[in-house]
Amino acid sequence: MPLSPVFDQQTNPHVLCITGGLTGIGRAIATLFLSHNAFVCINYFPGHNANDQTLQDSLRTEALEVIRSRNPQTSTSKVEDVPLLCVPGDISLPETGIELVRQCVDRFGRVDTFVSNAGICKFEEFLDISPESFSKHRDTNYSGAFYAVQAAAQYMSGQTPNEDGSRGSIIGVSSISALVGGAQQAHYTPTKAAVLSLMQSCATALGKYGIRCNALLPGTIRTQLNDEDLKDGSEKKAHMEGRIPLGRLGAPSDMAGPALFLAVGELSSYVSGATILVDGGAFVNFQ
Repeated sequence: MPLSPVFDQQTNPHVLCITGGLTGIGRAIATLFLSHNAFVCINYFPGHNANDQTLQDSLRTEALEVIRSRNPQTSTSKVEDVPLLCVPGDISLPETGIELVRQCVDRFGRVDTFVSNAGICKFEEFLDISPESFSKHRDTNYSGAFYAVQAAAQYMSGQTPNEDGSRGSIIGVSSISALVGGAQQAHYTPTKAAVLSLMQSCATALGKYGIRCNALLPGTIRTQLNDEDLKDGSEKKAHMEGRIPLGRLGAPSDMAGPALFLAVGELSSYVSGATILVDGGAFVNFQ
């Protein structure tokens, strides 16, 4: 039986703002929050996908379906009623995070949970990584996270606190790659280690404002970034599944529940500075 909605738009409203929310992990998180009656604002990189508008339309349709499934008595009856705002922008630029938060607050009134999720990963041999590729991964994955998180924190630190005194939750989507190396990821793994460190530092810097900061570390999650690399029937997919105690690759939806846990104060009000691995047990499976 599915959980009942944890938020109520009238008595217990909750606003999620997330970067990279049109596909993959970000989309799954946005969809789950919408199903729990949250207001959701997503950032996406315009032109990165060939069909941005189609993805936005399908996200609204999926959201409407899960909202109805979780709460058959919902007043949300058509896709236009889904409380979703889509904001384009290149997250590697400092102004994008500022504009994202501004539009989110203008539409929904506040930011309760901010998820820094946008990222890229192109597998390349270390000897072949160009300065341009290195810079692009650094600017998107780490600089973008820093700028966006800072913009969210600048607003959250001054917003009206909740009844428990908290002002919000910030979640950085790092990676298991923050803890281990990758032969074709020398330009990627350091950026994910940086996101983890950023969340740890933000937890110490922002606690005095009632803002909790935590890192989610996905393991091998099959998304559009690695779909070709881990396609069905491939040796690599079989190899990776063999290393994971739960015996399967992760799905984007596997990341959504932990994000919801970190957003809900009733469940995680004393969780800050934490590192949560979501990897099916892969990291500990070295025997």
